[in-house]
Amino acid sequence: MNLKWGHLIVEELIRNSVDYYCLSPGSRCTPLSYAVATNQRAVSRLHFDERGAAFHSLGYARASGRPAALVCTSGTAAANYLPAIVEASADMVPMVVLTADRPPELRDCGANQAIDQVGLFGKYVRWQVDMPCPDESISPEFVLTTIDQAIYRAMRPPAGPVHINCMFREPFLSDDPPTLPFFGDEAGERWLQGREPFTGHTLPKSIIDPERLHELASLLNRTSTGLLVVGALKNATQRVAVQRLSVKLGWPVLPDVASGLRLGFEGPNTIPYYDLLLSSGVFDRAGRPEVVLHVGDRMVSKRLPAFLSELSPRRYIMVADHPRRHDFVHRITDRLESDLVSFCDSIVSGIETQQDRRFVEALKRASNAAAETLRANLDETENLTEPSCARLICRNLADNSGLFLTNSMPVRDMDVFADTGGAAASVACNRGASGIDGTVASAAGFAVGLDRPITLLVGDLALLHDLNSLAILKTVAEPVVAVVINNNGGGIFSFLPIACQAGVFEPFFGAPHGLTFEKASAMFGLDYHHPRTASEFASCYRQAQAAGRHTLIEVTTDRSENLKLHNDILQQVSKALARF
Repeated sequence: MNLKWGHLIVEELIRNSVDYYCLSPGSRCTPLSYAVATNQRAVSRLHFDERGAAFHSLGYARASGRPAALVCTSGTAAANYLPAIVEASADMVPMVVLTADRPPELRDCGANQAIDQVGLFGKYVRWQVDMPCPDESISPEFVLTTIDQAIYRAMRPPAGPVHINCMFREPFLSDDPPTLPFFGDEAGERWLQGREPFTGHTLPKSIIDPERLHELASLLNRTSTGLLVVGALKNATQRVAVQRLSVKLGWPVLPDVASGLRLGFEGPNTIPYYDLLLSSGVFDRAGRPEVVLHVGDRMVSKRLPAFLSELSPRRYIMVADHPRRHDFVHRITDRLESDLVSFCDSIVSGIETQQDRRFVEALKRASNAAAETLRANLDETENLTEPSCARLICRNLADNSGLFLTNSMPVRDMDVFADTGGAAASVACNRGASGIDGTVASAAGFAVGLDRPITLLVGDLALLHDLNSLAILKTVAEPVVAVVINNNGGGIFSFLPIACQAGVFEPFFGAPHGLTFEKASAMFGLDYHHPRTASEFASCYRQAQAAGRHTLIEVTTDRSENLKLHNDILQQVSKALARF
């Protein structure tokens, strides 16, 4: 019965389009692992570290839009899933968690490798069920409908993780080959003969009623100075829909790096360097917007929410396909829950193309001036710095590639300094809880889900935090080029007030480690480069992408010099924009 239920669980997951499995070795999960191994339609990835396996599934789901399934044994193996589950929950990424567990008679009695796994992940899962031990007296339809409900709850907005805790009694494996359970009814036999889930669920689609859309379109048409803020977008379909809206609306577009509209794309209204403009007070002089339309999710920029909080626009409208309260500055006046593509397609027909271009043209000129300042300070020098590294990656990124950004400085530098002249790219980062854990594993999963080569821009502490996930790359066909910024510690803390406390800062915040990554690259079979100049970096980065092999490029920087460079650039940009 263990094997029969394992087969039912895996087969029903596959029928719900969950065909990618991240497994970690263990005994109690044998019925599930065996079912994955013997199902020809299941694609499996084995990783010895459950934490890395969970982040790998997270990256896969970000790219593919479909959940992966995690399989582990009982005990602390399951607990290691928690960081990735928190991230998936916060950023609304679907995930299916299958944990094996002890039967009731071995719970809370001192049995080996037994912890309380019921409700282990608390409110971070959308749904959870404690599956009984496989038993002939329980109908197989119960197993199928349970899996169908789990997938429905993982996929419906807000998407997120679901937890299926599976109790198994020994023995886990028998000498006889497993046979399917006997259904004994027409519905069950129809399932056996088909390829569809037992219970088909239709996902809800939030649509704004026409009267509300007409009212909103009228407001947008009456607005002379507005801003279109574009947060993180999930896929190319959303990006195309938002592009159409931006062109028709004619307002200045402020694109987050995770929107897909920041790199390799610059529309007629796009203000790519808006973060630098905000640091220079340009918006105060060009005209303060009276209406803000925010589509997509949250923004990387810290200056933008601060500006909007101080601005307190007459109307701040946010449109997203979930009910979450993403309003930490508490300025949103209109919160519309809608499928983003449907909203854009519907509102466009009611929008009149704006005739007064003075506001957007002023911001466009200022953004171009900021771009020229960056070129003069970062591009016309051989100094290989953290901001210049972000720009070099953008300009040399191969077509049809992906880009995964770690938190702390890499995602911020790419959001602020990235050049717009390179290739367009699918961009992702773990911004739900904004941790630095699981970055390598997430990037590897992102490459598999995209089915494309990717570049990972990662900090040294983030790489050390997930170093053993470099082992996953041996099983991943899509090439990953990891660019690690090694500034010997936590570079982002240099920007905080604590950095002035020299005796405390370095040992407790800077956290210098004195490590390099050449031998780690060799241990995991990665190509390795250590460029010293900008031209060397561009050359070896292009070479690594052309070679099509997993590669680690280490860039050595200095934290104090990096802080000074950021401050100098801001001063230079402010000086260049003074006349605006």
